Amino acid sequence: MKTLSLLFCSLFVLSSYSQVQRGFVKDANGSPIENAYVINLNSQSHAHTNEFGSFSMDKTNKGDMLTITALGYKKTNVTLQSNDFTIILEDAIYNLEQVVIQSKLNAMNLISKIDLQTTPVNSSQEILRKVPGLFIGQHAGGGKAEQLFLRGFDIDHGTDIAIAVDGIPVNMVSHAHGQGYADLHFVIPETVEKIDFGKGTYYANKGDFATAGYVAFQTKERVENSSLSLEAGQFNTLRTVGIFNLLDKNKTQNAYLATEYILTDGPFDSPQDFSRINLFGKYTSIMADNSKLSVLVSRFSSKWNASGQIPQRLIANGTLSRFGAVDDTEGGNTSRTNINVALSKPINENTVLKANVFYSKYDFELYSNFTFFLEDPIHGDQIRQKENRDVYGFNSELRKKYANSDFQFGCGFRADATKNTELSHTLGRYTTLENLKLGDIDETNLFSFVNAEFDFGKLKINPALRLDYFKFDYQDKLMPKYTTQNENKVKFSPKLNFIYSENNNLQWYLKSGFGFHSNDTRVVVAQTGKEILPTAIGSDLGTIFKPFPKLVINAALWYLYLQQEFVYVGDAGIVEPSGKSKRMGFDFGLRYQLTNWLFLDTDLNYTYARSSDAPMGQNFIPLAPDFTSTGGLSVNKIKGFSGGIHYRYLKSRPANEDNSIVAKGYLVSDMNVNYEYNNFVFGVAADNIFNTKWNETQFATESRLQNETKSVEEIHFTPGTPFFLKVKMGYKF
Repeated sequence: MKTLSLLFCSLFVLSSYSQVQRGFVKDANGSPIENAYVINLNSQSHAHTNEFGSFSMDKTNKGDMLTITALGYKKTNVTLQSNDFTIILEDAIYNLEQVVIQSKLNAMNLISKIDLQTTPVNSSQEILRKVPGLFIGQHAGGGKAEQLFLRGFDIDHGTDIAIAVDGIPVNMVSHAHGQGYADLHFVIPETVEKIDFGKGTYYANKGDFATAGYVAFQTKERVENSSLSLEAGQFNTLRTVGIFNLLDKNKTQNAYLATEYILTDGPFDSPQDFSRINLFGKYTSIMADNSKLSVLVSRFSSKWNASGQIPQRLIANGTLSRFGAVDDTEGGNTSRTNINVALSKPINENTVLKANVFYSKYDFELYSNFTFFLEDPIHGDQIRQKENRDVYGFNSELRKKYANSDFQFGCGFRADATKNTELSHTLGRYTTLENLKLGDIDETNLFSFVNAEFDFGKLKINPALRLDYFKFDYQDKLMPKYTTQNENKVKFSPKLNFIYSENNNLQWYLKSGFGFHSNDTRVVVAQTGKEILPTAIGSDLGTIFKPFPKLVINAALWYLYLQQEFVYVGDAGIVEPSGKSKRMGFDFGLRYQLTNWLFLDTDLNYTYARSSDAPMGQNFIPLAPDFTSTGGLSVNKIKGFSGGIHYRYLKSRPANEDNSIVAKGYLVSDMNVNYEYNNFVFGVAADNIFNTKWNETQFATESRLQNETKSVEEIHFTPGTPFFLKVKMGYKF
């Protein structure tokens, strides 16, 4: 009888600690808090909240003490009273002690979250600079998409990095100017809430262009206050932003409108006459079952004149100033309209569905002159690149948990249709001398993937497989009779990742995977489908750790191999082979909170990049950066003050294959100070505080001026901004 009693007591104890408790973590406004860390102080079991703010914990009973921490919120202790409870966290001063290194493939996202909290952004360029190791350069004064550099890639405008906003792809396939063209200027920086990023080819839900990595921006679902701000600066610069909360004090429905308007002439001798207007609206509804429905609508348009790239020889002989122009009739205009509907729905306790459907209407017209009078000594070499595009798409993902495993199943499609994609030889914009390329492009990408995570305590294993199908169609309107050329291709991309978490302060990872980027449809049909989806094979060995409560360090050794590919050069309308390449390097980052209000950050990135097919000494990859660094100090809200000083450094690098022409490196520093008093915000920002003479974008280009008898190959560049002072005043209501 005594034995039987002991057995019943044991079963009772075991059953009491086998209970699974479920709860929600939300802020004071009722919005869910994602990635909050919940630990049971009695049983030491723990959990993280998902995008709905929900979590579940085993070995948890009524009366147990729970501790909840989340970045930007006060640490809270609660005594468990019932099932399905809700915990409300209060806002707090940002503190790195709250950082918990999660056992997730994209754990590095905590770095961007730290940076966004400590140093808010106020320009599209600064948004991209929040990705550690990502360098950018602008060579149309804010009109064109930025030139991107990451992990030894001159990505041009987006060939090897996949960029998205709220599930809407930013990269344009088979673009008039260049494959993967990613113009992010339709995003109003003040609306960005989260930056999800990853380097390498290791993510099953990221497909085309995700070779060097991906960046996924998420906009805010609600704004706390309405606000108006006005910025004014040198070079006739003006920026105004308005954000309007439409459903104040409503915890289940949120809606806001945002608008941005920018004017500037830039520092150039020929005024840039740049203007950009953004309109953005978002509505989000939280339903009774915690499902979330969001509707986003945005409109962006921009136009500008550009001085273009200038040859070094004209600066050396005094013919031009650094801000002069050879052909100041360059420039262009572009616009984009986006509609996106997104749904996140918990089907049951272990199953979540996420999906979005999107449509974009896009127009682009660009006038450039890179070689001046090399091809046409009479009229010059100006070109027009133009397109009108419709983009449709759908993304879906079903996530299912089984005990110690987690599965994601995804599928979707993207369809692009362009009309009269054009490359023409022009004179002074208005005269068309010759159509070099003209046609309609239709490109479709259907995809599916399965991603699994198996949890073995401290070790998590993540195998995955992605399948992509592409269909390419091109109607060449310069052919003597109607002809449609088409090709199709299937691509399998396996991934395998290992994550070892010693504790909440130390994680090691080994990532590996196959990826790819698509080529321009005009390349595909020219190559009759051969070698059109080059494989990228990558691996990372790295760590994220907190040796001290207020210090976060990340480091990684990495390797990336890129298979033979053929590149469509949009500026010349020709196809060029680029051959195999290999890149390897080391990333290091540090985030340190010196005091409650002072933060230090730095990132160091080294890359060895070479062509695999060329002989030694002829195998440099033009414009591939081999060393970059960014960093600075940030002050975060002390007696109303915030701001900081930051630098970015790009080492000199080869501009051609034999390193006989060098793109000069630079070190540039920026500074800003803001003061908040009641509902008013006052600020001063200074770019390039030491007035450094630097070249923002550089190319080894062969060109000829009208008075020259022979061509010259040398550095052609766009000058970096000189000292640039701006003041700001804002009001919240």
